[in-house]
Amino acid sequence: MQYRKDRNGHDLSVLGYGCMRFTKRGTSIDLDKAERELMAAFRAGVNYFDTAYLYSGSEAALGTILERNGIRDQVNIATKLPQYLIGSRAAVDRYFDEELARLRTDHVDYYLMHHLTDVAMWEKLKNVGILDWIRDKKQAGAIRSIGFSYHGNTENFLKILEDYDWDFCQIQYNYLDETAQAGRAGLQAAAARGIPVVIMEPLRGGKLVSMLPPGALNAMKESGRDWSPAEWGLRWLYDQPEVTVVLSGMNSLAMVEENCRIASEAGPGCLTEADRQVLERVKRAIREKEKVGCTGCRYCMPCPKGVDIPGIFRCYNAMYIESKAQGRFQFAQTVGLTREPAFADRCVRCGKCEQHCPQGLPIRDLLQEADRALRPLPYKVGVAAARAFMLRKGRPARK
Repeated sequence: MQYRKDRNGHDLSVLGYGCMRFTKRGTSIDLDKAERELMAAFRAGVNYFDTAYLYSGSEAALGTILERNGIRDQVNIATKLPQYLIGSRAAVDRYFDEELARLRTDHVDYYLMHHLTDVAMWEKLKNVGILDWIRDKKQAGAIRSIGFSYHGNTENFLKILEDYDWDFCQIQYNYLDETAQAGRAGLQAAAARGIPVVIMEPLRGGKLVSMLPPGALNAMKESGRDWSPAEWGLRWLYDQPEVTVVLSGMNSLAMVEENCRIASEAGPGCLTEADRQVLERVKRAIREKEKVGCTGCRYCMPCPKGVDIPGIFRCYNAMYIESKAQGRFQFAQTVGLTREPAFADRCVRCGKCEQHCPQGLPIRDLLQEADRALRPLPYKVGVAAARAFMLRKGRPARK
């Protein structure tokens, strides 16, 4: 196993164990199976285990496994505050104490503000006193490092990144999402500030393994590399020195074995230029189903009215690359949950975006088309409700 340093000089395994996808038997986690897989990863050198309050049964399962094997102090636990449920300082304490009890520990090594999509969510937490709370917990040793996980656009990621002295952050990033969400720009901005970056969805929840079109699989086969689709995706990440930990939701011993092998072999410089060209062929094959030939270059931005043009097109394309439901979910998550609405219906057809588009796309017409597909009436209602809930203001902390 290879390791990369956090801000305090601690070694973190480049492969992290994502505990969201523990196998379930009925409605409960199959604890014995999860234990076999987790301990196999531990023996191979994995020392970073990621869970969250809302991952049903995950925190309790992780705590139980670590306790009964006596390895709590040999690993790093990462879990998350459900900030979307927080309305007061008292609620922060209540959720954190519950997480400690589930995890059977008195401290969390890496604690994240979960699922930020807009700087407004961070501002809400600051309003209820989160800065003082973090200071107190760190001074007491209950939290070792503080970070956030993110699912919004690049601009809001950078604002959150620059607003606080974070110990680490977590972003969705893979070879297909290179310019989406925080993207490569966010990864490099964090690294420039000396902030370790943990990667989630390195294989898009397995879609870059199980849902690749024939053209993508042929490109990999013809490369001469004896690498599985998973190995191509993981090596693309390990090739980048800015990446600290790559999370994988491993739920089989075979997956643990393969991922640990890759994490022991791959590192910066593990891809050749020929390998990168193979992945370009893979991306082109995946994107043959796209509706809009947007490359995510962002030359069309900023829109004078705040429309997230590349974000909308990425989600519209996801409806056809993955599924309609996935595209609409990503849209709600990344475009719908911003403080200032970024919807296509704000477009006034000024044409400024089209003047700068290298692809010559009829952006104004395509935005209308995308909006109709992404926001049918039930989704408009759902996104509006989610906005009202996620972006509500918290109660100021008592002095």
